[in-house]
Amino acid sequence: MVPFAGYEMPVQYPAGITAEHHAVREVAGLFDVSHMGEFLVRGPQAIDLVQRVSVNDAASLVVGQCQYSAMCAEDGGIRDDLVIYRMRDHFMLVVNASRREEDWAWISEHSEGLDVALEDRSDDLGLLALQGPRAQEILDPLTDVDLGGIAYYHFAEGSVAGCAATISRTGYTGEDGFELYVAEGDTIAVWNAVLERGRRAGLLPSGLGARDSLRLEVGFALYGNELDEEHTPLAGRLGWVVKWDKGEFCGRDALVRQKEAGVPERLVGIRLTERGFPRPGYPIVHDGHEVGSVTSGTLSPSLGYGVALGYVPAELSSPDTQIGVRVRDRVIPGVVVRLPFYTEGSVRR
Repeated sequence: MVPFAGYEMPVQYPAGITAEHHAVREVAGLFDVSHMGEFLVRGPQAIDLVQRVSVNDAASLVVGQCQYSAMCAEDGGIRDDLVIYRMRDHFMLVVNASRREEDWAWISEHSEGLDVALEDRSDDLGLLALQGPRAQEILDPLTDVDLGGIAYYHFAEGSVAGCAATISRTGYTGEDGFELYVAEGDTIAVWNAVLERGRRAGLLPSGLGARDSLRLEVGFALYGNELDEEHTPLAGRLGWVVKWDKGEFCGRDALVRQKEAGVPERLVGIRLTERGFPRPGYPIVHDGHEVGSVTSGTLSPSLGYGVALGYVPAELSSPDTQIGVRVRDRVIPGVVVRLPFYTEGSVRR
C-alpha cells in the first residue's frame, strides 16, 4: 500500500504485478479505482459549461454515451484529462484524483453567470474496473443489464450483485471490460461478489503496478507523467479529441496558434532494441545528445522488451527514428514506433 493522491492505494496484491498484468491480458483483473473524482453538472446551461471547459464536443453525445476529453488552460496546457458521461438529465465528469480540487475550483469559476448546478460526488461513489477478455462472461450472472448491448464508450444503468450501478464499457488497459460506479457503501459488497465469481476463471485483484504497465503497453497517457500544463493536447498525441468547429472553449485560441505554427515537441513511443529497463526521468538520447526524458517506461510483461513514452523534438518524432535511452551509464538503443506497443487487446471499439 502506498499514498496516492490522498488515498492509500495497493501497488500489488499477493500474486504480484506480473501475474496481475497477465491475468488482465488473458482472463480478467479487478481494480479498485474509487479515488477518481466525479462531478455532476445539471441545469439549463449544463451543456454550455461542459463545452466551455472541455476540448471535445460533448454536444455530440446521446444519453448513455461517454467521451474521452481534456480540459485546457487559456495557454493550451492540459489541466486534466477526463471522461464525460451524458446522463438522462445531467452530465458526469470523471476526473483524476490528483487534480480533483484544482478541477473543481476551475470548473466552478467558469460556471459563473451560467444557470447550472454543480455537485462533487467523489466521496459518495465507489468505482471498480473489471478488465480483461473474459470480463463480460464474469459479470453477466451478477447483473440485470444486457452487457452485450453496451457498445464501447457507452453505459447503462442497472444493478450488480443487487446494488444499483452505472456500468460503462470503458477502461484503461487496452482490454475489454467495464467500469462500475456504485454507492460508496456498496463498493465492498460488489467487489467481493465480482471477485468470488471470477476467481474460478482466473481473475485476480490488481493494483497500481499492473494498471501502469497495462496502460503503458497500449500507449495511454497518465496525467502528471505524459499530460500536464506544460504540454498541449497537440503535443501529447491528443489532437484527435480537439473539435475545432464546435465553437469557443478554454484554450482554443492558443491551440489554433500552435496548430498553425507547429508543435516544437511531440510525445512518442520508444521500443528498446536491446535489453533494458527504461524508467521515468531517464534521458532520451539522439546522436549523443540528450533530447528529452522518459515520462513512463517499463520492461513490457506482454512483449518482453523495454517500452517508454517521452517528449522529443518534433523532427525526431517520426516512426523508425533511431533513438536511445540512457540507463545508468549506458545508452540502450531504441526506435520510435507507432503506438500502441501492444496490439492484441480484446477491447471492442
